[in-house]
Amino acid sequence: MASYKLSLKPSVEKDVRSLTKESLARVWAQIRALANNPLPKNAVKLTGSEQLYRVRAGDYRIIYSVDSQAHEVTVQHVRHRREAYRDL
Repeated sequence: MASYKLSLKPSVEKDVRSLTKESLARVWAQIRALANNPLPKNAVKLTGSEQLYRVRAGDYRIIYSVDSQAHEVTVQHVRHRREAYRDL
């Protein structure tokens, strides 16, 4: 399987500022893994959206979209699980 290009929305930088080093490492590992497999077994398609998926990274959720034709994964948000689905 070909590698996908990763892109991050500007809001992701704001989302990860307050993460601990351990949480940040877990989140980045999961994001890098999306480049090789954009739809892993633990990915869940979000209800009410045709393009948004989420994967877990500890207590955090990575919300992202996949463009299969352009081979691109765009990370929309990285949020704590209790705030992950607000304002989507």
